[in-house]
Amino acid sequence: MAVTLNRQLNDVEKIQILGQHGRVCFATGHTIPDQETVQFDHIRAFAEGGVTEVNNIAPMCPQHNREKGSLPLFDFRAKLRLEEFFKGGDKLTLGHLLEYLRAKGDISAYGQPVNVQVEGDTIRLEFANGSREFQVYRGPITGRPDSGSSWDYFYATLPVDILGSDDDHDQATGLQPRYLIFDKVFELFRHFQTRPVLQPSLGRILDSRIRLFDGQHKAAALLWNDLRDIECKVYVNPDARLLNQTNISAHEKFAQTRFYSSIMVQKLGAQFGVDFEEYKNLENGQTKSEAGFVRHLAQKDSLRPGDVAKRFRSFLYHSVLSDEENRLERLVSRGNRPTDEKPLTLNGLTDSLFSSFLYRQPVEDDMTTDAYKRGNETENMVKLLNMLDEMGFHRWNPKTSKSDDSQLKLRRMFRTRFMKAWAELLKASICPKLSLYDPTEAARPFYRELSEADIREIRLVVSRLFEWKMWSSPEGSDIDQTRMDSDGTVQAWVRQNGLTTGYLMGASQ
Repeated sequence: MAVTLNRQLNDVEKIQILGQHGRVCFATGHTIPDQETVQFDHIRAFAEGGVTEVNNIAPMCPQHNREKGSLPLFDFRAKLRLEEFFKGGDKLTLGHLLEYLRAKGDISAYGQPVNVQVEGDTIRLEFANGSREFQVYRGPITGRPDSGSSWDYFYATLPVDILGSDDDHDQATGLQPRYLIFDKVFELFRHFQTRPVLQPSLGRILDSRIRLFDGQHKAAALLWNDLRDIECKVYVNPDARLLNQTNISAHEKFAQTRFYSSIMVQKLGAQFGVDFEEYKNLENGQTKSEAGFVRHLAQKDSLRPGDVAKRFRSFLYHSVLSDEENRLERLVSRGNRPTDEKPLTLNGLTDSLFSSFLYRQPVEDDMTTDAYKRGNETENMVKLLNMLDEMGFHRWNPKTSKSDDSQLKLRRMFRTRFMKAWAELLKASICPKLSLYDPTEAARPFYRELSEADIREIRLVVSRLFEWKMWSSPEGSDIDQTRMDSDGTVQAWVRQNGLTTGYLMGASQ
């Protein structure tokens, strides 16, 4: 029988609790020193239905009891562990969480192979710890005889032992479209303590494994609540390409919460790259070009011109951001907003440096000849980004005081409208340095081989950008106070204050 407690614990009850838990802080499991007073609190919040019984009370050290604020102990401990997990990087998926939980001993296994047997309307899964049978369904559209495919699927509550994440693997593109977000996992973790799951996570069977590609935040939150069985809808034999496109459309066009721009670039760009390689290997006797590929893809997938253009630009951006030589990528936020650690966003880069220096239209150049320079363009773009990093951006340190001179200068340079203004001025200054006076050539300044002498000229222009005196103005100067509510206003202001093509090309301030 549980021992019901009054609001104040007596010595007997405290001894009983310490006997259950030891002189150990419930938040992190560290020993509470003898010189510190042991404090006690509810594991599950009393205000949220947690019973006032000895087995719902745990010891805490004074520091962590202060830090938890109004959070219940159970939630506070989970938050601390989540923070530890998310310190592992900013590109974490359900797969990373499963491995973390396995390494910590919270689960014994995950992603184990399954043997799949489909007979009529029944599917049987056999795995290391048992077997289960489920009813098979067929989609009303994909299951029609004229659809060209028959997508079997089933609903089930499956053990974590046989679940994995549909991440990129073996150089193949996975269908998992998002990275985990700390706030979303923690909010869902708390939500599911008292509320049901309304929709299952989605997965597919691939290489004898069940891989989840949608609902990873939901699955993560349930696992964090110590649940080891996840409600799923699993596709048995889908067309992976069509399923990927459907998943992207579901999050891009039809969802209340859309993909972050950076995720769209990664997924669309990666899929576009796969299609691109297949197109280049087609033996149809036709000249292979980007423009030809775009026409081919539009016809193959019945895409509208705007959708094809978006995929093509995502491919270009992804090529730059995923380049292993790109040192500036570490400062690019995975979300649509900048963070203290990552002050740049994809949208900001797209509207400034990418729009100025990447030629974002498909070219007709034969990809099998030296006339095709897209690889050179990517290389040149990465070199420019690395110059910016080397000459100043590498000094970004969010832990330094905001009034620090170097941080103040960088915060100004990172402002979206300022970035757009100085990127356009960089282009206008670099083109003459490269002898690009024809508008057609100037429209694609990096779509060419650049000599070492060309790179040196570009470095001189970039160095002048960092030397502009207004970046180093005292805090609260005009650069911080002037109303900057339009691109035109900012462009006019920087020119009036000396940031011009003439200055960037060598004239005095």
